[in-house]
Amino acid sequence: MKELEKELNALSDAQPFQSSWFVKDMKRGESANRLGDVPVPSASTRKISILMAALAAVHAGKLDLAQMVTIEKKYMDNDSGTFQHFIPGFQITFRDVLVMMIIVSDNASTGTAVEMVGLDVVQRYCDALGMTGTKHRFGIPPRLGRDHTLDQVTVTTPNDQGLLLELIWKGTQDPTVAAKLGVSKELCQLGLDILTWQKLKARLPSQLPLGTKIAHKTGTGSRGFMDAGMIFKDGAPLFILTAYTEHVPEVCPNGVPGFTAANTLIGTLARRAWDVLA
Repeated sequence: MKELEKELNALSDAQPFQSSWFVKDMKRGESANRLGDVPVPSASTRKISILMAALAAVHAGKLDLAQMVTIEKKYMDNDSGTFQHFIPGFQITFRDVLVMMIIVSDNASTGTAVEMVGLDVVQRYCDALGMTGTKHRFGIPPRLGRDHTLDQVTVTTPNDQGLLLELIWKGTQDPTVAAKLGVSKELCQLGLDILTWQKLKARLPSQLPLGTKIAHKTGTGSRGFMDAGMIFKDGAPLFILTAYTEHVPEVCPNGVPGFTAANTLIGTLARRAWDVLA
């Protein structure tokens, strides 16, 4: 882990923007981080905790995965996902709301889910899990420029997201951990499965062997790009990597678009972890 930490730091140091990450070897239990407890804009990685808070509400009998949900116009004025292009008023199941929120980062679904669960409930859920650097501030994110402050957006930390992903995995195996998450083993498995159905693959999966199983959620902000996930090998979790970039320039000094440099960095971090830990 010390050698991997050194490599990942060197890759991060070479970039003209801030990068932070958390990595954990799931076989040996060793971990390392770079600015792991420093809050950064979460972008859509916040949706992992929204997903699990929603599943906790289902487990408590407050919501039902099979209930029909109307996707209303008020949530369709956004720039993420697919439902923004649909005709308002259509219905899908609550389960499908959660699926679309994760796999294509659909914000009409996210706004709907947050309203149904309650923003305050989502925050209390994170607090109870010990995600001390995570602050949820809205259902649909506001459109902000690059100069926004941290208190204008939902924030999280690489360590918080790493903690949550590990708890989800352990919850699929141990009912005591599942209970800590407020769900059953089966609902933990559903949450993990939904994360593996992710369709946005330009970051963590981009340099891994084709078909590698990854349970993850990407994020795109006005000045940063993120991905938080658990990478599997031979059916078992190999490592967790949560990677965040912040203050990414629109164009890097070498002429490369900032989003390209950030995506490449995140993919390279994942590749080096794979090469060292596999």
